[in-house]
Amino acid sequence: MEETFDLVIVGGGPAGMSAAIVAARAGIKTIVIERGEFPGSKNVYGGVVYVHEIEKILPDFWKDKTAPIERIITDSRIVFANDHGAMQVGYKTDRFSDPPNVITTHRAKWDRWYANKAKEAGVLIVNNTVVEEVLRESTGKVIGVRTGRPDGDLHCKLVIFADGARSPLLVRAGIRKEVKAEHVALSVKQTIQLSEEEVTKRFGTKPGEGVTFEILGSLADKMDGVAIMYTNKDTVSLGIGANLEQWKKSKVTPYEMIDKLKEHPMIKPLVDGGQTKEYVAHWLPEGGYDTTPKLYGNGYLLCGDTAMLFNALHREGTNLAQETGRLAGEMAVKAIKEGDTSERMLSEYDTNVKNSFVLRDMRKYRKFPHLLFNNPMIFQTLPDVVGDMIEEMLLVDGKSKKEKQKIIVRNIRKKVGLYRLMGLAWRAWRSVK
Repeated sequence: MEETFDLVIVGGGPAGMSAAIVAARAGIKTIVIERGEFPGSKNVYGGVVYVHEIEKILPDFWKDKTAPIERIITDSRIVFANDHGAMQVGYKTDRFSDPPNVITTHRAKWDRWYANKAKEAGVLIVNNTVVEEVLRESTGKVIGVRTGRPDGDLHCKLVIFADGARSPLLVRAGIRKEVKAEHVALSVKQTIQLSEEEVTKRFGTKPGEGVTFEILGSLADKMDGVAIMYTNKDTVSLGIGANLEQWKKSKVTPYEMIDKLKEHPMIKPLVDGGQTKEYVAHWLPEGGYDTTPKLYGNGYLLCGDTAMLFNALHREGTNLAQETGRLAGEMAVKAIKEGDTSERMLSEYDTNVKNSFVLRDMRKYRKFPHLLFNNPMIFQTLPDVVGDMIEEMLLVDGKSKKEKQKIIVRNIRKKVGLYRLMGLAWRAWRSVK
């Protein structure tokens, strides 16, 4: 038997569930279709949630004792590493603890908790269900979806697609082009079990507070990659992401890459002796602003990873999903209540996203993905040069500092070239200005 809803949302991740909560609270009959056993079972991220966007939907959620918060991040570090050492730059402050700026969490726990908030708002969530087809009327307007369940057609006034970066559903429907390998990253993550006391001790934090590491350099087997290490209550999340095209060319498997990370002299003392609790992989849409598809059409909206919304420089994705999910939910409420879900009406959503920090940031950094992909030296040569430079200056071996400066300059000229380095610095500045 066919069912009719005001709003069908495909995908139960942060984007889809944010839209669902906003819409249901406004009295919109909303259903979320999730292919996993439960929201979060098929979804993966590094493990951080930015509080600001969630508070727009769930004010003061971090005070809720049921919220699956692992640690409040008060210490953020950027690490530039080569194979045998690392340089760290960080910022630690109590001002990020109350109210929190960033928290760590486990995705499976977070998404289930978030889904319960959606249920409390009146959202119907159907798990273990694959959307196989987009339903259209003769004019081409989207009027629902077809699921793999018997008699599984769902008709509605509007569909929000939030089903991830790949979205073969939208490719088949002609709504979005197939994603190119060079426009996505494969991110792999391992969760390592330690005691809560040991995590606090090893990372030098207060109880309940934590540290994040964004690790740049040559650890990704010379690929265009970034590693992460985040502290949870009694585990450490250790992961690495690199361009999918480069993964395909690499002879190193993701499992081997994680093992290499664990042996790095900076990382090993922090995770040594821990037991592997979980291993997951996920696609990240890091093609940037120029790969973002059209966000709306006749009877539908796109948000989150499905819309290729990811800030590669700042490694932000979840907050972009939450924000665009919220904006999509607000647009759905307005369009459905006014009885107009046409493309013309829904174009307002596109304007709202463009005026938000989401696309303003992505526009600002639109050249950054191209910089990384076309300049492998950033990940192949520079980490070694920087490491050699720091080691030379720190080593007390009887050479004068003037001699050491000459050695450093010669090394830069030999491995990089001064003009080449200056050119790269100029292009890097241009890509983020």
